[in-house]
Amino acid sequence: MIEANTAPKRSSFLVVCYWLLALALLYTLYFAKSILMPVLVALLFSLLLSPLVTLLKRFYVPRALSAIFLLTMIGGPITLLAIELAEPSQKWLAQIPQLSAQLTEELDNLSLAMSPDAAETNTNPVKEKGFSFFGFFNSDEEQAAEPGKNSEANSALSARVMQGGVEIIVSVLGATPIVMAQFMTFIILVLFLLIFGPRLYENYLDIFHSGKNNAQPVELVEKLQKELSRYILTVTIINTGLGAVIAVVLWVMGVDDALLWGALVGLLNFAPYVGPLIAILILGLAGITQYGMELVSLLPAAVYFGINMLEAQFITPAVLARHMRLNPLVLILWLLVWGWLWGPAGVLLAVPLLVCIKLAAGQLNVLIKWVRLIETST
Repeated sequence: MIEANTAPKRSSFLVVCYWLLALALLYTLYFAKSILMPVLVALLFSLLLSPLVTLLKRFYVPRALSAIFLLTMIGGPITLLAIELAEPSQKWLAQIPQLSAQLTEELDNLSLAMSPDAAETNTNPVKEKGFSFFGFFNSDEEQAAEPGKNSEANSALSARVMQGGVEIIVSVLGATPIVMAQFMTFIILVLFLLIFGPRLYENYLDIFHSGKNNAQPVELVEKLQKELSRYILTVTIINTGLGAVIAVVLWVMGVDDALLWGALVGLLNFAPYVGPLIAILILGLAGITQYGMELVSLLPAAVYFGINMLEAQFITPAVLARHMRLNPLVLILWLLVWGWLWGPAGVLLAVPLLVCIKLAAGQLNVLIKWVRLIETST
């Protein structure tokens, strides 16, 4: 009788402990993101390169030399691309306040043209002094009596939008030292993981699993590493190809800075649903900036939307049918959580991390019910 009464208490205690552990994990991920982010990226990157380092080791190439060689081969084109994109990126960052003011002016003109009192405004010299979105809620007498207030409201709106653009530039410049430090940490961690990681794992097996059969954990790690590296490489190739196609198409269409938009699209495609939506908004803004408030300004975003739909509905599911079985609702919630934790970088890392966790759980035969739940679809 006593054991029957204590069983529910133990179950409740375990539930509370699990929730506290989850909250502690979220707290750690949020406040330690500056160090955990490069560590996580380095782990994923080392999983991608580790099979190549092991292959070169069979040809008597030292791991240190092969790791440096592979990083140079990958980092060289990326560095050249970054140098090529530095000028247009700086140009767009410098133009953010002007673009914000220009977009606000275009929206004001569009709202004025759609106003039912547009004809009267054009003939009334008093009302030509200013226009405000708030004029929709004022009577004609109030607008005529207070033209200065409408002009001040419009100026305040434009000033606030320009201030937001300046704040974006300041935040980007302020985060540059942190990003550089994280990048150097990432490079060092990748090198050390590729050079000393396998030997450290072998020593772990010898020390903690001495006298036991180590064939099963070694085989499990190799299989897990193979699956993860294959997934990361495949997704990277698909997104790189998508960015290249978008850049070429936009260049043929005569869109300015097509290479910048192609690289941005390929990077954002690591975040399903959210990434393409942001890319459409950015390409829409780029089209409006180049062509003005005309119908042709929507063409870059429309072309990207068509190519992205082709890739998302046919190419990626055909190549990654087994790995991409993810419930859309679970995926969106996962993106929101990592976006809150780590910002834009968390959104980009969320899906590769979820797929890696799913593959690891499947290979280790743990959390099988949760894996089935994640893989459910409509």
